Amino acid sequence: MTSDVAGTAAPTPTGVGAAVAPRRKGRGLLTRRDWLILALLLGIPAFVHIFLVWVPTLASIVLSLTSWNGIGGLDRIKFVGIDNYRVLVTTYPPFWPAIQHNLIWLGVFMLIATPLGIFFAVLLDKEIRGTRFYQGALYLPVVLSLAIIGFIAQLFYSTDQGLINGVLESFGVKPVDWLGNSSLNLWAILIFASWRQVGSVMTLYLAGLKGVDPTLREAAKVDGATEAQTFFRVVFPVMRPINIVVLVITVIESLRAFDLAFIINRGLNGLELLSVLVTNNIIGEASRIGFGSAIAVVLLVVAVGPIIVYLSRTLREESR
Repeated sequence: MTSDVAGTAAPTPTGVGAAVAPRRKGRGLLTRRDWLILALLLGIPAFVHIFLVWVPTLASIVLSLTSWNGIGGLDRIKFVGIDNYRVLVTTYPPFWPAIQHNLIWLGVFMLIATPLGIFFAVLLDKEIRGTRFYQGALYLPVVLSLAIIGFIAQLFYSTDQGLINGVLESFGVKPVDWLGNSSLNLWAILIFASWRQVGSVMTLYLAGLKGVDPTLREAAKVDGATEAQTFFRVVFPVMRPINIVVLVITVIESLRAFDLAFIINRGLNGLELLSVLVTNNIIGEASRIGFGSAIAVVLLVVAVGPIIVYLSRTLREESR
């Protein structure tokens, strides 16, 4: 019962129009079913990530300190400390050429493929005639696997029936062994690797350009800035998240390069790469699990180290 203005008692409202009783204190907003669904949505991806990424990574680090040929039980594993790393750096001939080739791969991607991808993205962002066609043509190699691109490269560089040598012979030039010459084969396949990388970078930057606020460009144009000045001083800094993504992808793609080199000549004779050395030692005839794991750890450090340093510095600057 409640009292009205006149002092008479008024009945407490009931039925549909009645006020809802307050929620009991301490009761959460999520039901048991909600918690179950949330646990499944977060737990399954987390389990898959840990099982497929972190467990193999930690296992490789542990195995890199051992000597094991993969035959027999785990009791056959022998702990050797850092001997694998010492042999790798001092007495394993393909190691330093592989480091050099991976760095060349990274340099070509950073200095040639990425600028070309940005250039094509800027052109296609202007909505020129035939934009859809050019986007599809440039993106086509991205949907192809590197194995297919390796077969295409062989069609171009074959000594006997390759397209390039066929054109050279028509001008009276002797055929060139593009894939067998250790001083040429790396640069030859980098052309096709860059062909694929340009399309990937172009797609990322084109998506980033579509998300830039048009008022920024209009303000720069009013201030008298040229198109080049507008891009490098206004648009490019705004796309900082895209720049970080492209940097990470470029480093990873250049260091995990495997398919092209392995298809051409199994990663030998001028095409030594760290990823190929890992494969040859772990699943090759030598079957040196510990030694191959040491190479994989070096590859992991080389790939992830610069990215962690760059991201930590970037996040530190943004927090300021």
